Amino acid sequence: MMTNQRLEPLLEQYDWATERLLTRLTGPTTNSGDDNDVAVPVLTDAEYLWEPVDACWSVRRRADGPGPGAMKLIGAGEWGRDGAPESPWPPPFTTIAWRLDHISETLIGRSNHLGGDRTFSRATYESRPDAAGAIERFRQAAADWRRALLDVDESDYDGTGLSSYPYGSDAEETFPSIVWWMNQEILHHGAEIALLRDLYIHHAQ
Repeated sequence: MMTNQRLEPLLEQYDWATERLLTRLTGPTTNSGDDNDVAVPVLTDAEYLWEPVDACWSVRRRADGPGPGAMKLIGAGEWGRDGAPESPWPPPFTTIAWRLDHISETLIGRSNHLGGDRTFSRATYESRPDAAGAIERFRQAAADWRRALLDVDESDYDGTGLSSYPYGSDAEETFPSIVWWMNQEILHHGAEIALLRDLYIHHAQ
C-alpha cells in the first residue's frame, strides 16, 4: 500500500526506531554511525530482569506481589508489570523488562483501539517473564501497529477520537499526533534500553 506525504515521514521514523531497537536487543551487530560495527549479544533473561538500583519497577511473578513503591501488578496471568493508580513522583527507575513490556502493551492496545475491535484492556494483558518472548511480542506488536496506521484513510487524519485507546489522551488527539507520540515512546524507551544494556555489560566486567 502506498503511503501519503503526511504519514510517510512519521512511518519512516517509526520503521527506523523499531528496527534500531530490535537490533540493540538481538544483534548480531550495531553501528553507532562511525561505520564500525559493534557486536551485540542477544538479550538474556538475567539482563532483561536486571535491577541495577534499589526499588526498581519491573515485571514480576504475581505470587510475589508488586515491587517497592508499586501498588499493583498490571495485567493478568502469572506475571505482571509494576504499577500504581497514579504515576509516582519522582518516577521509579525501571528495568529493561518494564520498559519493553510497556512499549509492547501500548502498541498492542493502540492497534486494537485504532484498527481492531476496540476490546483491549490492561486487565487481560499478560506480561512476558522471558527476554525471547518479550522481544517476539514487541516485534509482533510493532508490525500490528504499522498495519493499523496504513489502514487509516487520509480524510480522517484531522478528526479527534479516531483511536479509543483508554490509557492516554487519544480521544482528544488527531491521528498524526498519536502516531508521533508512539514514535517518541519507542525512541526514548529504546534509548533507555540501549543504555541499560551498555551498563549491564560494564557491570558484569
